[in-house]
Amino acid sequence: MSQETEAAQVFQQCKDILQNTKREISKRIVAQDAAIDGILTSLIVGGHVLLEGVPGLAKTLMVKTFSDITGLSFKRIQFTPDLLPADITGTMIYEQHKGTFSVRKGPVFANMVLADEINRAPAKVQSALLEAMAEGQVTIGEESYALPQPFFVLATQNPIEQEGTYNLPEAELDRFLMKINLTYPTAMEEVSIVKGEGKQSLIPVAQTLSEKTIMALRQYLEMVACDEKLVEYIVSIVAATRPVQGTTTRGTAVRGFAAGAKNRDDIHKYIAFGASPRAGIALCRCAKAAALCAGRSFVLPEDIKSMAPAVLRHRIVLSYEAAAEGVTADDLIARILSLMPVP
Repeated sequence: MSQETEAAQVFQQCKDILQNTKREISKRIVAQDAAIDGILTSLIVGGHVLLEGVPGLAKTLMVKTFSDITGLSFKRIQFTPDLLPADITGTMIYEQHKGTFSVRKGPVFANMVLADEINRAPAKVQSALLEAMAEGQVTIGEESYALPQPFFVLATQNPIEQEGTYNLPEAELDRFLMKINLTYPTAMEEVSIVKGEGKQSLIPVAQTLSEKTIMALRQYLEMVACDEKLVEYIVSIVAATRPVQGTTTRGTAVRGFAAGAKNRDDIHKYIAFGASPRAGIALCRCAKAAALCAGRSFVLPEDIKSMAPAVLRHRIVLSYEAAAEGVTADDLIARILSLMPVP
């Protein structure tokens, strides 16, 4: 058997596993295919996800279902205004009978952590997740403790109820690989949901993934090729979100966005700050995961386009003009993709 044939079989097996996983999840979750794809992509890549949607769109059920089909340890943290950082990471406990301190680890020590309504806690509590999300470890006292691998944070927030909430700082938003917006189901999909009478959580699902399978998928992800022209395309998209660099003529990436000064100005007047190089890395890896889900060993421009909104929308800081005119980050990303030449 040739190496090409063997590689094709491996990628087909990856596709079959992921398609089977989606089928199992769809037994419980109706009408959120894009969100399921996004979470599955992030799980393969090894990033974290921010889910945003109004109450009742099955955000919590979705996360719990992913825990069931992976067999990973799962903890839920309900973020509230009176939560303390130690309630998440853990703390030092004095044991009087021994006369010594011992470590009591917090709920963050799990493979899959649901940070429910993360924007209801103040910044110091939100930042307690920063080290865990970025470094895969937690510092308690003078010691650092490694988190179990794989480690995956799924945070939820409600976009419409702003009373008693705290906006996530940009540094923490940038630690999320993707921000996924959940939408209302269609009429037919909602009929199916209502017929279930809220008992979807009781529907059994098979475990299609495991720690070993997830780690194997991450190894196969490294085998997916992304052509240099496509890497330049990714950098062009990310660079086009930056008002300062976008108005210069330096570099191939910026020249790729030379669709005219007027087009650039129409976009950049709505952006206060653009995406960082971390966004380019995230977009490249997410595009590779999309190719892996399709059973391919190479990235296509369509993979990049499909992943760009979820990867970039939370990394673009909008200007006052955008708020005044009702322009969203998704509008700007769509505009950039329409103007950017496809290799």
